[in-house]
Amino acid sequence: QVQLVESGGGLVQTGGSLRLSCAASARTLSGYTMDWFRQAPGKEREFVAGISWSDARRVYADSVKGRFTISRDNTENTVYLRMNSLKAEDTAVYYCAAAMLQGVIATIPSVFGSWGQGTQVTVSS
Repeated sequence: QVQLVESGGGLVQTGGSLRLSCAASARTLSGYTMDWFRQAPGKEREFVAGISWSDARRVYADSVKGRFTISRDNTENTVYLRMNSLKAEDTAVYYCAAAMLQGVIATIPSVFGSWGQGTQVTVSS
C-alpha cells in the first residue's frame, strides 16, 4: 500500500483560499488514481476531486467545480487540492486516497485502499 500524508488544512474565512498537499511514499505512482474526499460531522465521506496520475485527467464533484483544482507533481509524488472561494459548507476533514485503477477515476471511498490521516478545514462566516 501507498503511505499518504496530508498537510495544509486550517481555519479560513468565507471566500478565502487554502492549498492541501498529500505526499505519497511510492517509487512510482504510474497507474494510480489519487482522490480527495471530505467528511463533515454527522455526514458520510464524500468525493471532492480525483486525478489520474498517468495522464492528469481530472474529475470534480459538482459542489466544487470552478472553485477547487486538483493537481499533481510527478517529481515530488505529491497531489494538491487548491481551494478557492471557500464556503462554510466546505468545512470538513479532508482525506487523500490512492488506488491502482489504471486510469479510471473512481468516486466511491470503498474502492480506495490507501488513505491519509486527514486534515481539518474550517471555514468561518
